[in-house]
Amino acid sequence: MAETSELTGRRELLAATLAAARAENRAALVGYLPAGFPTVDGGIAACTALLESGCDVVEVGLPHSDPVLDGPVIQTADDIALRGGVRIADVLRTVREAHAATGAPVLVMTYWNPIDRYGVERFAAELAAAGGAGCILPDLPVEEADLWRKAADEHQLATVFVVAPSSRDERLAKITAAGSGFVYAASLMGVTGTRESVGREAADLVARTRATTDLPVCVGLGVSNAEQAAEVAQFADGVIVGSAFVKRLLDHEGDLPAGLAAVRELAADLAAGVRRH
Repeated sequence: MAETSELTGRRELLAATLAAARAENRAALVGYLPAGFPTVDGGIAACTALLESGCDVVEVGLPHSDPVLDGPVIQTADDIALRGGVRIADVLRTVREAHAATGAPVLVMTYWNPIDRYGVERFAAELAAAGGAGCILPDLPVEEADLWRKAADEHQLATVFVVAPSSRDERLAKITAAGSGFVYAASLMGVTGTRESVGREAADLVARTRATTDLPVCVGLGVSNAEQAAEVAQFADGVIVGSAFVKRLLDHEGDLPAGLAAVRELAADLAAGVRRH
């Protein structure tokens, strides 16, 4: 991190962090938690704990009232955050404080509607000012992304698009040509959540995606333990874990110190997993 700490915390830092993991002959570990969960301050502490305990990158979720791509665990966390009154300002504060505390790249993962309503240029400018590395936009079609991509480029933010096993090769090429930072490869069809196995589809999707781009390809949806992390790390540039971290906090609801200890333990275990192969 020493070599990248003087960067602005935008997409250059993200690229450098992923390159550093590759230079160590391992996959990067990317953690996810929604802002405002279990509280705004608790969420900041949890995101910081992930980065201090083995995660190379953190995605901060922007809670949404209709998270159609998220499974029941993240839906529950989003509901807690929304009932707690979380706002976009709190999401940006989470990015700012987690990045400032660790120097690591922090992205926002969000559905498109909140950004559209907030103002595309305004959101991009404020995310950059907070030290954010970029945005993951799972429901924004590439064909409708020009406005965001222009604003993101102006503020040196990465734009991460999601590809799925159902994506045809021609579609993969179109998506990866429009993205930056890395490509988020959904390991299987369906919503987020832990799985018994990440499946063979993930390795095939990574191979097909790599045939279209030089961007790192990070795999998410389903990884919950060190064994699965080690499996995915054999073929992906990054391993993304979300629901498993959220569940650790939910399991200790009302006891933040215990929840933070649990996510630290899981982050360390997963970090060992991505180094195992």
